[in-house]
Amino acid sequence: MLKTGSALDRYFDITQRGSTFSREIRGGLATFFAMSYIVVLNPLILAGADSSGGELGFERVAAVTALVAGILTILMGAWAKYPFALATGLGVNAFVAITVATNPGLTWPDIMGLVMLAGLTMLVLVLTGFRTAVFNAVPESLKTAIVVGIGLFIALIGLVNAGFVRRVPDVANTTVPVGLGFGGVLIGWPTLVFVFGLILTIALVVRKVRGAILIGVLAATVLAVILEALFDVGASVSPGQEPNPAGWSLVVPELPSGTWIGVPDLSLVGNVSLFGAFGHLGGTAAILLTFTILLSIFFDAMGTMVGLANEAKLVDAKGNIPGVDRVLVIDALGAVAGGAGSVSSNQIYVESGAGIGEGARTGLANVVTGLLFLLAMFFTPLISLVPFEAVAPALVVVGFMMVAQVGRIDFEDWGVAIPAFLTFTLMPFTYSIANGLGAGFIAFVLIRAIQGRGREVHPLMWAVAAAFVVFFGIGPIEELLGI
Repeated sequence: MLKTGSALDRYFDITQRGSTFSREIRGGLATFFAMSYIVVLNPLILAGADSSGGELGFERVAAVTALVAGILTILMGAWAKYPFALATGLGVNAFVAITVATNPGLTWPDIMGLVMLAGLTMLVLVLTGFRTAVFNAVPESLKTAIVVGIGLFIALIGLVNAGFVRRVPDVANTTVPVGLGFGGVLIGWPTLVFVFGLILTIALVVRKVRGAILIGVLAATVLAVILEALFDVGASVSPGQEPNPAGWSLVVPELPSGTWIGVPDLSLVGNVSLFGAFGHLGGTAAILLTFTILLSIFFDAMGTMVGLANEAKLVDAKGNIPGVDRVLVIDALGAVAGGAGSVSSNQIYVESGAGIGEGARTGLANVVTGLLFLLAMFFTPLISLVPFEAVAPALVVVGFMMVAQVGRIDFEDWGVAIPAFLTFTLMPFTYSIANGLGAGFIAFVLIRAIQGRGREVHPLMWAVAAAFVVFFGIGPIEELLGI
């Protein structure tokens, strides 16, 4: 049994950060369960993305997704010593997949080359101190707004993943974009699993039970497996079949019928062309694509990192993260490694909040999560055992914990209150951390200028706001340039 004062305790500062070995292990497990869906979801998004005549393949993408996530997560834990797990970034993977599909002749290795270039550029920005300076230039109220926004975002992810909140179909002829359940009614056994998990997790958290979030996920998973065995619920969407609104949103919680273990196929690693896109698209179009990818991963990570660090109370008196340079270096390497592995850019996951909510405060939790990802390469069928509906309650509860910090925002000063409001509303409403940050940053410098207080704004905030203007205007810019 590991004890306080041991070499491992001193290396990770476990006692110093007010944690324990058991909390770190539980936190690492909770984060893995909250993130494990990416091993299944990423292949669904990317498996058919190669436009060069072949397909990437489900099993190959799943194996490398787990490999890259495992290595980067362990690196973040062992070197940066923070409980911030990494995996393929949702949003970026969909963006690059669509980009390949809509550009005939552009291959998957070509677009992965752009992801690598974006990561290498970001690495240079970190090593020169620019990215850290941008992080430190953000006003305290906006940093708090980022925490609140991510809390709302992560709660919405949980509600949507569970099918508790759903998009209203366009054919419904209504202006309401989302609604409760299906047609305003809660239906299906998966919804019951979510409600059961949410009530149980809330009860355990309120009673301050150790392992509350992890217990909630495991109990909901057991219930899901039983219900699937009894009622053969099936997936909400299956190839060649009509949609089943009462089905599981992605992962069907059933025990594997075949082998539970296999040797991973890692042949996608290194299948990248660093400058191939420049030959197919031309220099200007390739540079604009790289810039779009760069801005997205640059600010998504910054927002997520701020939110998680504040929730874990790992910031100093000025709201900055000690040793943030190491965190940013690994995050930049996430894009490089994701591109080199052909699985798209890897970034810090908001689902790490599940582990933090369980008590994780150090990099040891990340080591646990990373090792589980590496094991997942060999046990991919078992990853399909935990449905979204079992994990979603943890995300909703963690979202509440993060939103509770909204009282730290100075709502008397409209110069920060309005930008903060835009930040924490647009993150969930646009399903993008970067969009919320961009709107908040632009609004902050604009309102301060209108107030005649432009000199109070850090020069880097002006530069970042200008970059976001380009980011939001990328469509008109491409039309203007005829791309």
